[in-house]
Amino acid sequence: MAGANTTWTMATGYPESSFFTQNIRQFISEVEKESGGRLKIDLRPNDTLIKHDAIKRAVQTGQIQAGEVRLGVYGNEDPMYVLDGLPNIAGNYEEAWQLMQAQAPYFEKILGRHNLRAITYVAWPGQGFYTKTPVASPADFKGKRLRIYSQPTLKMGQMLGFQATILPFAEVPQAFATGLIDSLFTSAQTGIDTQAWDNVKYFMYTGTLHNKNMVIVNDRAFKRLDDDLQKIVLVAGERASRRGFDMSRKAGDETIATLRANGMEVSEAPDSIQKQLGEVGETMMAEWRKTANPEQQKVLDDYLGMKKQAGN
Repeated sequence: MAGANTTWTMATGYPESSFFTQNIRQFISEVEKESGGRLKIDLRPNDTLIKHDAIKRAVQTGQIQAGEVRLGVYGNEDPMYVLDGLPNIAGNYEEAWQLMQAQAPYFEKILGRHNLRAITYVAWPGQGFYTKTPVASPADFKGKRLRIYSQPTLKMGQMLGFQATILPFAEVPQAFATGLIDSLFTSAQTGIDTQAWDNVKYFMYTGTLHNKNMVIVNDRAFKRLDDDLQKIVLVAGERASRRGFDMSRKAGDETIATLRANGMEVSEAPDSIQKQLGEVGETMMAEWRKTANPEQQKVLDDYLGMKKQAGN
């Protein structure tokens, strides 16, 4: 068991202004207070210690003890990582929470095989398209150079007619500057974090996705903690999930207002675009099932059952 004054190092790719980082700061504050200072967590935000997409490996190997990761980055490891990235699979926060509940036991199992443990899940606000010119119909997507962030959104972008490219969050400003991209599909929060108004004028909100981030810890480091410290971390992690979902809802509203305040023109997607996004989602869900084994498919079926029972 760990002795007094254990210090963990934690990494996240997001800046201090992000609600994800603010949520983690509150989690750390609660853990340090409730542990009486026996467990301290040194958070390194904004890619300052480890690049965002390398955090999972760094936690797994014990280079750091904790980190925040985006599930969709790891779709090549397991289809479950990209399930919440399918268009319209979880179109609102209630559905996103139900999907998280259905996925959590599976993630506990597969993460445990790699010396990892998930303690917090937080959904992103709904998504939308950032463009230099206005979009009125699906035809306006054709040929635009779109930055996306996961294999499912890559597929979605291609099916909609974009020239889609996966890029890490931190590379977005440079990609605009060099002409690699001229549009984004992401949340209003990321639009603020990257100061999208420096590069685009229009934001068309579609909803579509509530992808999740996950806070993970090195399981061996976790098990070295005294039993009461383990409980403090887990309970604070559960609070951070619920708080994070609430912060995400609030951020979704506030960030859209911030885009407007910085001169962006904000609109809701017309029915023609929502209809095409729905068709893309159904196609991608059927394709996802073909990549999934029976255990993974059962998670989706359990979620769809929860969704139906709730009347969503």
